[in-house]
Amino acid sequence: MENYIHVNCDLGEGGKFDAELMPLISACNIACGGHAGNLETMQHSVRLAMKHGTEIGAHPSYPDKENFGRKSLSMTAEDLKISVEAQVMSLLQIVEAEGGKLTHIKLHGALYNDAAKDENIAKIVLESFRLLEHDFRLYVPANSAIQELAMGEFDCYVEAFADRNYEPDYSLVARSKPDAIIADKELVFEHVHDIYAHQKVRTVNGEILELEADTFCLHSDTPSSVEILKYLHKKFAENHLKIQH
Repeated sequence: MENYIHVNCDLGEGGKFDAELMPLISACNIACGGHAGNLETMQHSVRLAMKHGTEIGAHPSYPDKENFGRKSLSMTAEDLKISVEAQVMSLLQIVEAEGGKLTHIKLHGALYNDAAKDENIAKIVLESFRLLEHDFRLYVPANSAIQELAMGEFDCYVEAFADRNYEPDYSLVARSKPDAIIADKELVFEHVHDIYAHQKVRTVNGEILELEADTFCLHSDTPSSVEILKYLHKKFAENHLKIQH
């Protein structure tokens, strides 16, 4: 009997491989104007996802295209709440106009990281999601503030990263460091399979952490992302696993 593994990918960010990645994944997280994307790219991504039967999610961030949403911004609670709500709503309207369904929300970049460790940021973000009055699943990092606050109210998927190394505090190794990204397809498979099969992850300094994940993210801008995903399909099949689609 085959078991299934859930793989998501951040798309609609101006990358070159969206059309090749979309049929290989379970779910996409579409940039909705904060760090990347506009109405045209959102519509294109939604149509591509619907063509391949891929789950559609919103990928809001700090409103900062200049830094691709990878720097924390100092914003009032009200401004941040309005921005996140507006980003998700813009994608939601497109999805519904196309006859699709928005299944989930995943924060991007610095906002994802800040909501993981800062309870106040997490509370603001969750309040913006409540204003949408829809039953969305949230993709959240393990051992995070947003997970703790959302549990019981929102359906949460704990996310692990297929192509990123971890620090001992469950945070991701900063992209500025040389060992932040796992680009070798064989190492990506080993990394994901360890988390999936054993609920453990080896940190960048060799420490072993408990990590039980519901979904795995592969970044579309990781070198050879298409090749990595095709390899994962092949290796998972050899282990009686299949990427959910």
